[in-house]
Amino acid sequence: VQLQASGGGLVQPGGSLRLSCAASGLTSSMYAMGWFRQAPGKEREFVASMRGSGGIAYYADSVKGRFAISRDNAKNTMYLQMNNVKPEDTAVYYCAAGRPILSSIRRTGGYTYWGHGTLVTVSS
Repeated sequence: VQLQASGGGLVQPGGSLRLSCAASGLTSSMYAMGWFRQAPGKEREFVASMRGSGGIAYYADSVKGRFAISRDNAKNTMYLQMNNVKPEDTAVYYCAAGRPILSSIRRTGGYTYWGHGTLVTVSS
């Protein structure tokens, strides 16, 4: 199984960026997929996730209303549309796949497979 995150880069505050996560070696519709991020000196934290069948999305309070997760199971690909970004969104963003129970959907331990991450830097 491989998860390849891409789309990171430098963006100004208030700008937008779209991250992608391409999955191979698994049928993405059978897995929840999510985004986590890790800023320098901080622990990895939950950003957003979506069940395999799509539909309900879960968001961290810090990104709710600004970020949108989506997935295209036909392409085995997940996306994170980041709007109105802030300097505190600066981090390495990781995509993950797994079968977490509801109480674990926001926890790193709920996911089995991880990508290598893509760096997002928000700065003027």
